[in-house]
Amino acid sequence: MFIAGFPAGAWGTNTYVVAPAQGEECVIVDPGQDAADGIEELLREHRLKPVAVLLTHGHVDHTWSVLPVCGAHDVPALIHPDDREMLADPAKGLGEMVGKQLLGGLTFGEPDDVRELTDGARLTLAGLDLTVDHAPGHTRGSVTFRTPAAGDIPPVMFSGDLLFAGSIGRTDLPGGDHAEILRSLGRVCLAREDETVVLPGHGSQTTIGRERATNPFLQQVADGARRGM
Repeated sequence: MFIAGFPAGAWGTNTYVVAPAQGEECVIVDPGQDAADGIEELLREHRLKPVAVLLTHGHVDHTWSVLPVCGAHDVPALIHPDDREMLADPAKGLGEMVGKQLLGGLTFGEPDDVRELTDGARLTLAGLDLTVDHAPGHTRGSVTFRTPAAGDIPPVMFSGDLLFAGSIGRTDLPGGDHAEILRSLGRVCLAREDETVVLPGHGSQTTIGRERATNPFLQQVADGARRGM
């Protein structure tokens, strides 16, 4: 499997391009702020053809470039229905005051083709097998995308803002819920194999095993599960 990416925009949102190999079809995960040019550069360099844009959630730092990228390549955007409204109105994910400060005067909209994700959905796109796990807490419609192990390639999870190296996503914005994100961490992350590579929405990559051993939030969830909480 081929994965390339870069931190996009002022928020440093990790934008990924994923394909079975160079020279093949691909999917784009979370096209962040002003990411279109960087995506086009990766597509040219590695001779890739997009077939879809996958969105881990609706926050604008992850969806900023979805409209131009989908329009340029005539591909659908896939998002959970609970976050879909943020495509056309990203202020709904930030709160009215913060939204006006950050996005005043800017116009956003939905791509022509938007498809809604469901928990446990199995996607076959660009020759990739991807499983969708609904993981609310950061937003109501947060999801992760994971690929299975294949030979000597370990499983991979695109965790969005659910799980970071050493931390988790914030829960103080509209739709956030700290208790809910802890439940998602237990159901979606702790159930995965230690060797699963985690490619988060911000920061460096990690593994489930490393986070299980060192991440205080995952440890809190695991301790609670052991005590039957």
